[in-house]
Amino acid sequence: MTEEPPVENTRTLLHFIDGSVAYAGHYLHEDTHPVHTHSFVEIAVVMSGSGVHHSLAGRQELQVGDAILLRPGVWHGYENCRHLDLYNCCFSTELLQRELAWTRQDPHLGHLLWTGPYANQRRGILYTHLHDDALTASLEHLDGLQKLRTLPPGNYRGDLIGRLMLFLSGLARAVADTDQIAEVTAGTHTAVLDAMRMMEDRPAHQWTLTELAADLHLAPGYLVRLFKSATGLPPMAYLSRFRVELAADRLLHTDQPINRIGESVGWPDQNYFARRFKSHYGLSASTYRARFTGAVKH
Repeated sequence: MTEEPPVENTRTLLHFIDGSVAYAGHYLHEDTHPVHTHSFVEIAVVMSGSGVHHSLAGRQELQVGDAILLRPGVWHGYENCRHLDLYNCCFSTELLQRELAWTRQDPHLGHLLWTGPYANQRRGILYTHLHDDALTASLEHLDGLQKLRTLPPGNYRGDLIGRLMLFLSGLARAVADTDQIAEVTAGTHTAVLDAMRMMEDRPAHQWTLTELAADLHLAPGYLVRLFKSATGLPPMAYLSRFRVELAADRLLHTDQPINRIGESVGWPDQNYFARRFKSHYGLSASTYRARFTGAVKH
């Protein structure tokens, strides 16, 4: 790479610095790249070489054209790398929650960014493969993102988001083909979007399906059908995925006691919180914090 990425590595936690919200860059791995986590969405595209991706989902042999999307907080690493050239695209949760919030309503982008990484017990990881034309198009947009790294982000935020969306749109189509996501023209039902926002705005609230449906003036069974049709998950399962990711973020970025973090995401029973967290990340909350951050703030 010709320029240093706007990312800092604190032990095994990667996070943005200098107000950056997105970037793309090449990384060449040989042998082993140690397990780490990050506080942003990361997409790695294999450009050449070979290796094995290691994560909670197991070990995945990599080949040219493979792409891996990881939600914030997911841990992963690479093994048996032989000239493994990855083109990484990373963007902040701030960007996802603000300028890219509309992507929830798009069936393909919504699946790529919001629900697909959690469907089918994927635990925040989504694999796909880009064939020749899609890989060539992705390379063009990633190159465009990389060039923007040298320009003032305040003046080129629109350009950056435009390039990022072109890359994400192509990736979303590839994932839709892999996961056999049907073309949906009507978009996500507004009740599903409202339910998502309500639960995310108040994660500490003791939500029940009955209360959520009542607030939306819908029958509980109908809400479940709408939610599963749009996301592949029932509402309470979606809430659980959101809570565990939020807990991971607070473990990485605050020094709050673990039991307080559990309470803040809606799981005041410490034993229950411990079970849910370990079920999702394969590590206890205390091990996750100690391994990746040392509880430093950023």
